[in-house]
Amino acid sequence: MTRDKIACLGAGRMGRGIAAVFAYAGHSVAIVDFKPRSAEDFARVGSEAIEEVRGTLRMLAQLGMFDEKAVDLIAGRVTVVPELEAASAFSSSPVIFEGVPEVLDLKRDALARASKLAAPDSIIASTTSTILVDDLSGAIERPQRFLNAHWLNPAYLVPLVEVSPGKHTAPEVTRKLNALLESVGKVPVVCAASPGYIVPRIQALAMNEAARMVEEGVATPEDLDKAIKYGFGFRFAVLGLLEFIDWGGGDILYYASRYLTQALGNERYAAPEIIERNMKEGRIGLKTGRGFLNYENLDLDAYRRERLKAFAAMLGQLGLVKPPVLPE
Repeated sequence: MTRDKIACLGAGRMGRGIAAVFAYAGHSVAIVDFKPRSAEDFARVGSEAIEEVRGTLRMLAQLGMFDEKAVDLIAGRVTVVPELEAASAFSSSPVIFEGVPEVLDLKRDALARASKLAAPDSIIASTTSTILVDDLSGAIERPQRFLNAHWLNPAYLVPLVEVSPGKHTAPEVTRKLNALLESVGKVPVVCAASPGYIVPRIQALAMNEAARMVEEGVATPEDLDKAIKYGFGFRFAVLGLLEFIDWGGGDILYYASRYLTQALGNERYAAPEIIERNMKEGRIGLKTGRGFLNYENLDLDAYRRERLKAFAAMLGQLGLVKPPVLPE
């Protein structure tokens, strides 16, 4: 599907961000504005959308990602299409990303109309951050070609896309969409249709806990954010959360969770059953060769060195590497 035409249903922020990603990767992109508008109003919206795409590209160029001279060429791959021309745009696009506002009835209506206009084998992906895929799939003609692709903002920078197939989604559709996303530099992960997907569910807990600690007077907002940037975020930019459990040992998390639950008097710190079950089965992590991940055939010394090397590189990016103090 490389360099095939891409359609974005909705001329809002998400559609514009996705358009910038695919235009950058060499695709022509049609942003379809499904709202009935006067010619004057459509011209305004179209101009705003193209200018935002151009502005995004200009910013990326100024950040050193490419030569700013190419901005107009790349932005020229994006067009904004009115409702009357939607049939042509959708029927000629192998992949359609829906990005209308997060209102169930609004999305279902837009998806139903788009699926009638799309080619029979076009993949249709919602980008909803709150609505489950199977709450939308009933509006789609041939729901086997429908799934969710949750982009994290800003879509043009964050590599992750959470891909959530529904109960009707054909496996080949998921495979093709993942391949397309990888071809434009994204990192897709497949997750079940569950409220909050992966990242929003984890970050909601973390953000609420940080706010709660400010409320309790544990630390100032400034110090809490320093702790997140230089401790929490530093670690998890290199190690995944489950990989980190394995790195230290699931037994450490188990006992730390018991202590926090008792000391703070709140069950929200209790470890899930899988932590205790892994301990009973000897799946503690690096020290036993198995945890959430399998390390049995891994050169552990080389693995540790690579992870530590990545940590050291991050110190350099943060400007925190200082030369050793040596005798004069």
